Order: sequence, then C-alpha cells, then structure tokens
Amino acid sequence: MRRIFSIQLGAICSAWLLTGCASGNASNNSTETPDSPYQGYELVWQDEFDIDGKPDSRFWSYEEGFVRNRELQWYQRDNANVKGGFLVIEGKREQVPNTGYEENSRDWKKNRPHSEYTSASINTAGKKTFQYGIVEVRAKLDTALGMWPAIWTLGESKGWPANGEVDIMEYYRVDGQSTILANAAWAHEQKRAAWDEAKVPFSEFLKKDPSWPEKFHIWKMEWTPETIRLSLDGELLNEIDLATTLNPDGSNPFHQPHYILLNLAIGSNGGDPAKTDFPKEYLVDYVRVYQKK
Repeated sequence: MRRIFSIQLGAICSAWLLTGCASGNASNNSTETPDSPYQGYELVWQDEFDIDGKPDSRFWSYEEGFVRNRELQWYQRDNANVKGGFLVIEGKREQVPNTGYEENSRDWKKNRPHSEYTSASINTAGKKTFQYGIVEVRAKLDTALGMWPAIWTLGESKGWPANGEVDIMEYYRVDGQSTILANAAWAHEQKRAAWDEAKVPFSEFLKKDPSWPEKFHIWKMEWTPETIRLSLDGELLNEIDLATTLNPDGSNPFHQPHYILLNLAIGSNGGDPAKTDFPKEYLVDYVRVYQKK
C-alpha cells in the first residue's frame, strides 16, 4: 500500500530480534509445529490462530483511528478476533465518533466528526521482526467493492518510505479494475517513493478458477540479501532486485529487520463501498516464518 525480516544464525539461536531467540520448536500459540517444506530452512516463528479470543499480545499490536490514505475506516481492536482457527478481521458499516475531531481542521484525520466504517489493522512491530527468510501466509479475501486487504512488511528503522515497504499481497482497484498487487517501495530523490510494482488483473485468476474468492490462498515472500520474490499459490508475481533499492542516502531498506502487518482497509483505492453489503471478513489461517538453518 502507499503507506506508509538479520538472519545471522548463531550456534543456538535464530535471528529473531527484540523478543529473544527461536530454537527447536518455534514460538507460537499452537501445540502443533508443522515441518518446514523448504529444504535448508527451519520454522522460526508461527501464529496458527488456534486459540479463540484476541490476537496473541506477545506478537501483535493494533493501529487505531484514521491512519493513512484518506481511507474510510476507523481502525479499532474490536474488529480483530481469533475464531474457529482463523484470525478474523471484520469490516463493518457502523458510525463511530472521531475522538480527535477538530472543527475546521484541514487535516483529514481530524476534520471528520465520525467514521461510517470500522475495521482492524494488526502488526508485529517491536515484538517480532525478521531479516531474510521465507514468510508464508494463508488467507481468504473478500473481494467486494470497497475492500482493500493487505499482507505487508515495513522496516523498523527510518520513516516511510526510506524504511522500505513490501506488499506481499494487496487487493484493490487500479483504473477501475480489481487487481492483485505485489510491490516494494523505498525512498526516491525526485518523488516521494520509488516503486517496483506487479499488478495482475483479478480477472486472470477468475479465468483459472471462478470460485477463487471462496477459497484460501497462500502468499509467500522469499527474501535474501539479493532479491525479494513474491508469489501467490506458487506462481511468481514479482522479483525485486535489491541492488536497485537504494535510498538517496545510500542505505538499503531491505537490508534491515522488518515487521509484519495484516489489515483490511475500506474505501480509497478499494473503491466506493456505499452499495456493498456488510459486514465483511478477511480471514487469515496462519502466518509462518522460515529461515536458513
């Protein structure tokens, strides 16, 4: 989205930062630890969303209020819950007051007295970060007009876009057409951000499988010091050459730890949700991170 993992393995610990090391069984909220399907890699962290309630506070934090892109939703904790083995991020049509409202303000976050929609955005900032490896997320999208779900990462240092952004998955409308995107962004001298973007019309996926929206799908980020490869159900969508992703100061935002974000935005690039039936659900089955042994 236009918004705004250090695999240095020691003898015992993998390079999970800030919250300690992962060795042997991966840290998770499930009693089951799947074997790694990737040769030479081990599972270092997972959330299988197997315990009903709120997302595990050891891993996840919340964004709240109006956040970015002049989106319509008010982000709140109430809309992110774990039920039946899934993280459920719910988009609702409901009016909530803007606690930061200021009459006559020119700031879009302050000049709306209330929001007509609510949703949730959760992230692992300050709790789980990673540098290099494989991130795998199994999720099911609601592709109705107005929906803008995403799986993405941000670097922990510098402000956006110099911190680096990886959009493992975005779904929204481009030139009036529903599109699945796989992107990376970093800072640029002449414009706000440089982008390496892949935009695949959603119709291409529907041609292959008309029931695509009713199914879960697997998004994957494969990250090395040289490249980031983004794929969907095993199909490569984009490959970013990290030799080209330099900020104006010479730093590379993809040579630092990143954290994960999961959110459902409403409106803005997602389109007008006025005629869309609510509530809507964005389901995540699991998030898994693998790193080289």
